Amino acid sequence: MEDCLGSDEEYYYSDQDSLDVIENEDSDLPWILPKGPTTKVITKESLLTAQKEDLRRVMDLLFLREHHARTLLIHHRWDVEKLFAVYVEKGKSWLFAEAGVTVVDHQDLDPSPPNSPVMCAICMEDVPSNETTKMDCGHCFCNSCWTEHFVVKINEGQSKRIRCMAHKCNAICDEAVVRNLVSKRHPQLAEKFDRFLLESYIEDNKRVKWCPSTPHCGNAIRVEDDQFCEIECSCGLQFCFSCLLQAHSPCSCLMWELWAKKCRDESETVNWITVHTKPCPKCHKPVEKNGGCNLVSCICGQAFCWLCGGATGRDHTWSSIAGHSCGRYKEDKEKNAERAKRDLYRYMHYHNRYKAHTDSFKLESNLKESIQKKVSISEENDSNLRDFSWVNNGLSRLFRSRRVLSYSYPFAFYMFGEELFKDEMTEEEREIKQNLFEDQQQQLEENVEKLSKFLESPFDQYNENEVMDVRMQVINLSAITDTLCQKMYDCIETDLLGSLQLGIHNIAPYKSKGIEKASELPVSWVNNANNADKGPALHCGTSGGSTELEQPSGFGSSDESGCSSRKRARKDGLGGGFDLNLPAEVDRSDS
Repeated sequence: MEDCLGSDEEYYYSDQDSLDVIENEDSDLPWILPKGPTTKVITKESLLTAQKEDLRRVMDLLFLREHHARTLLIHHRWDVEKLFAVYVEKGKSWLFAEAGVTVVDHQDLDPSPPNSPVMCAICMEDVPSNETTKMDCGHCFCNSCWTEHFVVKINEGQSKRIRCMAHKCNAICDEAVVRNLVSKRHPQLAEKFDRFLLESYIEDNKRVKWCPSTPHCGNAIRVEDDQFCEIECSCGLQFCFSCLLQAHSPCSCLMWELWAKKCRDESETVNWITVHTKPCPKCHKPVEKNGGCNLVSCICGQAFCWLCGGATGRDHTWSSIAGHSCGRYKEDKEKNAERAKRDLYRYMHYHNRYKAHTDSFKLESNLKESIQKKVSISEENDSNLRDFSWVNNGLSRLFRSRRVLSYSYPFAFYMFGEELFKDEMTEEEREIKQNLFEDQQQQLEENVEKLSKFLESPFDQYNENEVMDVRMQVINLSAITDTLCQKMYDCIETDLLGSLQLGIHNIAPYKSKGIEKASELPVSWVNNANNADKGPALHCGTSGGSTELEQPSGFGSSDESGCSSRKRARKDGLGGGFDLNLPAEVDRSDS
């Protein structure tokens, strides 16, 4: 196991090197320059654009209409790479059949006259051919039966993949036909259908999730690569993309969920009661001993022995209770009490340190304004020192390192406890790994406290030489803490979690410049180009039932009863905002 530790001297940087590390973070050096933003904020305006990007890729590769491309993507949960992999591995025919896509032209060579009667196989009625519709699969039924079928499926929540009515036909109905027929009788239901299609990009897409802000900011976040990452939305909320809870690395999602529950519920209160009280044998209420005598009395009047909990009379001496003896040793009972006491003290150890660093982070955040005032005073002084960017750089490094240090204690609580990894490590391996991690943790803690001390110093009252000394200390300590944070993450990913057989504990990678802020997806409408790929639906007779274009239209608000989803978060009452649960192209002026 590679040692991830080192002395302070190993992390000491020369003055010039430190200045290069901190002050030139935005330089063109390739090892400092980060990759471009890999996360995007999807707003109401850019939702259709995001959809169009993926639709265009599939349409261009497979030469499909937008309706068929959308059907394929919904079937594969908008995973374009997976769709392409299936296409390469199993071929186009299998890909289409599995998703219910039919692209064979079933246009009648000798269409019937517009008013010629056609029998509908569903209602068994003769209807004019211009009142029927034929789907891509070739099945033709009257518009009335199609409409009732669509209405039932939309109300059942199946509007994203409505199958043909024909027996054992798996073909997905053309969304333009659905929209056209339903809107004639149920305009509001057609609006709901359009919104379901639009929101499918978020609801069914594993790379896209709603921002968990409260109240909801109306944004969704799309990641391009690793789903185990931490993101900052444009609304300012930082969260874990995997579990949608607050950013918590180096804790895994499961560790943080267990820790948050442990801190939130009364489990530790129960542990304290178990350790420090005994239940009354009569009323069963917990009783705390407040004296030296082993005969205690409950408020209900029952006397009992503190040693064994058995009910007794009140006659006793300092050495014994009349008519009672409990000198026989009961091993299981003593073990349970000792274990509860040990678990409580262990939890208190980690929780106290976690809370101490969390409180320090909050206090240091509040000090930001006062430190900025010091910088302003120092810049106004008649001195050769004019650049105080090292203060802001050091402050940012302090916040990031303090956050890492804070969440390292819940990680250690579960990593080296018996709740999650009891059978994954021997006692000897656990001890070695715990010592390795705690040495790193201690070294990071020492340097973070030093950095905090120098940043809080009254450097606005110092002379020029003293300010230069504080400056070099802050720059060096900033570089040291950054290196130690990186090494701690490497140790966790490689030596601790990487050696486990269970692969369910993944953590977001460490980023020296902090949690990545998602950039907004640019809006670029490509409607006209897409419309050229669309064609009218096929009809049993003439084109009397020609459909509208496939672009969602006729949007409006509808009831929430048909929009239930575990991923959706609504935004209510925010002035000047919007809700992604409403379609993107709603035109308020026409309503």
